[in-house]
Amino acid sequence: MTTPTFTSRDPSAPQFWDERFEQAFTPWDRGGVPADLQAFVQNHAVQPLVTLIPGCGLGHEVAYLHAAGWDVTAIDFSPAAVMAARLLLGALGEHVCEADFFDFIPPRAVQLIYERAFLCAMPPRLWPQVVARWAELLPVGGRVAGYFFFDASPKGPPFGIDIAQLDALMTPYFEQIDDRSVPDSIAVFQGKERWQVWQRRAD
Repeated sequence: MTTPTFTSRDPSAPQFWDERFEQAFTPWDRGGVPADLQAFVQNHAVQPLVTLIPGCGLGHEVAYLHAAGWDVTAIDFSPAAVMAARLLLGALGEHVCEADFFDFIPPRAVQLIYERAFLCAMPPRLWPQVVARWAELLPVGGRVAGYFFFDASPKGPPFGIDIAQLDALMTPYFEQIDDRSVPDSIAVFQGKERWQVWQRRAD
């Protein structure tokens, strides 16, 4: 794939992502729903969770979760991403909102936040704010479940984190209850991501 020319260099700004979605340059998008999320949903089939997907991109997971009977809201601060997701999802596009994660007030109390290339899309300086916002949105027992990108390269996005960094960010608020290798990573994350579930602690 030939990399287009971009003018925006700040991934904390919507314009950065607008350029990439407008030029259909989304190498982080797998074009479907990964196996670990499917297994997680199947394991919670009896009690679906009210779910928020920050930085949803094209929002493939929205259709999957909705079909499973889950209450799902997906957000992205990039107007181009929201437009692309709504086009892809058709009638289910109403579940996708243009919003900044740090200001967004969910329509219902959230039980699960699905993490898919949101934390690693944000510059490391914003990671403490992301994790603190996760904690603010979730009740005790609520969960962050998804994929975490571990890499030593300082360049990004995706911006890699190391295990000690992630633990330092998460453990004040969350307890890790699942951690496993990923069998179906796409090329950009191959060998560098893990599926993890973190449960909100009592304050």
